[in-house]
Amino acid sequence: MLGSALISALNGALAKILSEDMSALEIVFFRNMIGVGLILYALKHTPPKLTGGKIHLLFTRGLFGFMAMILFFYTITTIPLGEAITLNKTSPLFVAVLAYYLLGEHLSRRTVIALFIGFLGIIFITKPFEISISYEHLLGILGGFFAAAAYATIKKIKDIYDSRIIVLSFVGVGSLLPALLFLVAPFVDAPQSISFLFPEFIVPTSLTIWLLIGFMAIISTLSQWLLTKAYSASNLSIIGVISYTNIPFAIGFGFLLGDSFPDELTFFGIALIVVGGILVSKK
Repeated sequence: MLGSALISALNGALAKILSEDMSALEIVFFRNMIGVGLILYALKHTPPKLTGGKIHLLFTRGLFGFMAMILFFYTITTIPLGEAITLNKTSPLFVAVLAYYLLGEHLSRRTVIALFIGFLGIIFITKPFEISISYEHLLGILGGFFAAAAYATIKKIKDIYDSRIIVLSFVGVGSLLPALLFLVAPFVDAPQSISFLFPEFIVPTSLTIWLLIGFMAIISTLSQWLLTKAYSASNLSIIGVISYTNIPFAIGFGFLLGDSFPDELTFFGIALIVVGGILVSKK
C-alpha cells in the first residue's frame, strides 16, 4: 500500500508536468487509451469467468470514473498537488453517505462524527471564510464525490463482473467520452468555467511527452495492482490508514514542482480529512 501511495502521488506529479504541454482532457484520453490496451491483453491472456449483467451499471461506473478523473487532473493543473489529492481523498466520506442513501447501509454515531470531522477538514482547506471559495477547490470536492459514486457502483456489480471488465468500463468510457468532446469542441463556445472540457485536440509531437504518457499509464496500472494486492493480503483498516500517505508524498512532489508549501489551516484541514476518512474506513 505504501508503494501504491507513492506511485499514486508520482502519477499526480507526472500529470502536473504534462499539463504544461497538454490539456487535462488529453492526459485522460491518452492515459485511458493505453489502459484499454493493457486490459484487453490481460483479458485475452485469461478470459473472464463471471457472466455479467446490468450493463447500465457498468456504463454508469465508467461515466462516474471519467468525471472523477477529469476533475482530478484539472484540479492538479490549477491548485497545489497536495491539496488536489487531499480533496480527491474525500471519497470515503462520500461513499459512506451514498451507501446510506443508495444501498441502505446503517450510519453509526461514530460514522456521523467521522463525516463531520472530514467535511470540517474540507472547510479548512477551501477557506470559504475568506473573500470567496475557489472554483477549482469546488471541482476537486466534486471529483471526490464522483469517485465515491464510482466505488458505490462497483459494490453493486463486483459479484457479477470480473474486476478487469469493471476497469475496462472505466478506461473505455474514459477514452470514448474525451474523443466525443474533442469532436464537438470546435462547434461549442463553452463558458470559461467548463472550457477545460472542450479543449483543442493536439497530437503530441515530442518524444519526451509520449514517454511520459506511457510511463504514467504503466505506473498507474502498477499502482492499482499493488493496491489490490494490499487489500487482499492484510487488515483493511491498517491498509486504509497507510493509503493516506500519498498526501505527504504529493505535498513533497508538488513542492519540488514549484507549489507553495501548505499553510497551517491547510495542514489542519488535511489532518481532519485523514482522521475522518480513517474513522469511516475502520467501519
